[in-house]
Amino acid sequence: MSWGDDNAPGGNQWKRQQAPDPDEILRKIKELFGGSGLSGAIIVALVILGFIALSCFYSIQPGEVGVVQRFGRFDRIATPGLNFKLPAGIEKVTKVKEQYIYTEEFGIRTLRPGIRTQYAPDRQFVDEALMLTGDLNCALVPWVVQYRIGDPFKYLFKVRSVQETLRDLSEAIMRQVVGDRSINEVITERIEIATEAKMQLQQVLNDAETGITVANLELKKTTVPEPVQPSFNEVNQALQEKEKTIYQAREAYNKVIPEAKGEAERMIKDAEGYALERINRARGDASRFLQLWTEYNKARDVTRRRLYLEAMAEVIPRLGTKFILDPEQQSLLPLLDLNRKGGVQQ
Repeated sequence: MSWGDDNAPGGNQWKRQQAPDPDEILRKIKELFGGSGLSGAIIVALVILGFIALSCFYSIQPGEVGVVQRFGRFDRIATPGLNFKLPAGIEKVTKVKEQYIYTEEFGIRTLRPGIRTQYAPDRQFVDEALMLTGDLNCALVPWVVQYRIGDPFKYLFKVRSVQETLRDLSEAIMRQVVGDRSINEVITERIEIATEAKMQLQQVLNDAETGITVANLELKKTTVPEPVQPSFNEVNQALQEKEKTIYQAREAYNKVIPEAKGEAERMIKDAEGYALERINRARGDASRFLQLWTEYNKARDVTRRRLYLEAMAEVIPRLGTKFILDPEQQSLLPLLDLNRKGGVQQ
């Protein structure tokens, strides 16, 4: 706000007042002290002493510190509040905002901050954001670094241009981190990349003694350059098809393989059951044969006849209709069953 701005509060009042004339001030001082016999040199000396006295006091606002230099050399750090120093020319105070958050943007520029922040066109700063990934793809990686002054002494006296140093180191670190990852990781793992870049950036800033503390490092939306976007979309589509095919194959595998394993287990169990049955049957047959052999040894004739009769009783019913003729029989009439329709007695 300028002093002569009519739109500012009290602007017309400041415009009507004229700046004080030093000669007029000296004349009034001479009139004030004229009766006491003081000379003009003494009056000038008093005025100079007044200005020197005023230059010995200064105020530091909250969130700031004052870096005091004596004859150009660092002397001390002044805390917020009213402070005293030696007159101008001997000690100099540089105020540094320790709690203020500074922002550096890479690949983007903020035109109007707010709920809907407006940015400058990306094409103007594409050189800052254009990077090469680990799989030899191009990516546009804009990011923002927020920092504050952690050590005022190092910030003022250790590095000639802290802002340029910060920008150069930030670009070097970000390109190194992005260069270790694929294009898909750069697009999908922004938080991990930002965290690693912040740690490495803080390390190099400490090594360079910049006095800067990185408060936050944020990656904005990462994309690929416009000339390669169609090809990149085709590659992504092919990768999606690949993943889809893999998932379908895994689904079929998970469906068929367990079923085949279950069928194999069932067949094995059936075979084991059949083998156990055959073994038990064979053991039973062997045991029965041994029992028959024992009884046979006790009475061989009786046992032989019984076995023969049992065998014949089991075999003859399977032979069907048979005629047994006695060679001494002279007529077949007794064999005819006249009460049966066309049948013959078996």
